[in-house]
Amino acid sequence: MTSVIDRIGDVAGFIAKWLVLLACLVSAGNASIRYLFSYSSNSWLEIQWYMFGGIVLLGAAQTLRLNEHVRVDLLYSSVSDRTRLWIDIVGFSIFLLPVTTYLVELTWPFFLQSFRLQESSSNAGGLILWPAKAILPLGFALLWLQGLAELIKRVAALIGVVKIDTHYEAPLQ
Repeated sequence: MTSVIDRIGDVAGFIAKWLVLLACLVSAGNASIRYLFSYSSNSWLEIQWYMFGGIVLLGAAQTLRLNEHVRVDLLYSSVSDRTRLWIDIVGFSIFLLPVTTYLVELTWPFFLQSFRLQESSSNAGGLILWPAKAILPLGFALLWLQGLAELIKRVAALIGVVKIDTHYEAPLQ
């Protein structure tokens, strides 16, 4: 089960990686057109915002799977692997899964209303809004799924069924 969830997260992460490149190209193209031809369009700005949202929300599950998410490292690096597993289990169970459940429940009606109304941006030349709003519950659902998979992996590692690397390297400052 966890390998299926990991593959789903890999696909979302792959899309997020390509959105980074696409967002850069759209940004550069939009700026070039604006300065070279004095032409601007709100739709180009809005599509960049959509892509930035997609990068964060679609990439979050992959970041969690790769253990590259931000964590408060006051304790984590100085304890044993077994204690790290317990910290992760408690964190996933008490914080990540309940919060992402709440966020899916909160953002789903927000998206549905926008979809039903075919809501569009109030800006001249703006885009429809529901695709951007759809990324919210999708991203939180992917993060919830990956959190569940990581919880299962940590419990399996704790009882000795699998071996996982709990090493976390703090980002360079």
